[in-house]
Amino acid sequence: MPATISFDGMEEISEMLTQLEEKAAGAAARGLYEGAAVMRDSIAAGVSEIKTAPFRRANEGQRLPSPEEKAIVEAGVVGIAKFDKNGTEVNTSVGFGNSGYARAGWISHGAHPNKAIAQVANAINSGTSFMTKQPFIRKAANSAKARAESAIVQRIESDLDEIIQK
Repeated sequence: MPATISFDGMEEISEMLTQLEEKAAGAAARGLYEGAAVMRDSIAAGVSEIKTAPFRRANEGQRLPSPEEKAIVEAGVVGIAKFDKNGTEVNTSVGFGNSGYARAGWISHGAHPNKAIAQVANAINSGTSFMTKQPFIRKAANSAKARAESAIVQRIESDLDEIIQK
């Protein structure tokens, strides 16, 4: 004897799944932005940990960044780049890329007195032939990684729960 099973509410479930599909990319983007904001704040706070020493010329060997160089990086704004969407993958970067320029007081006459803030931050972070490396960006990113991942998950879950509740 054949059995018959009937379900009520399949239309509502189908509609909810359609809405989830339509809004999942937006939820993921908002989650990524929340995580990037955590990274941005951590990197901005990491600038204060840069060790400095009075400026000296490069011909005297490696040196720490000068207080003026640290001030240039402190004047910069840590930003979040526009999202790069590639199929199902979305990427962004966090850093000083669009911070602009700052006046470098140690530069002698004849030379261009403005330096790109991102260039100074990179020189401090990665080191140069004349400057000791201080990877403040990597340290800040590593310390914020778990918090950023948590912020991403919380935002996505919150957005998806909102869709499901409707």
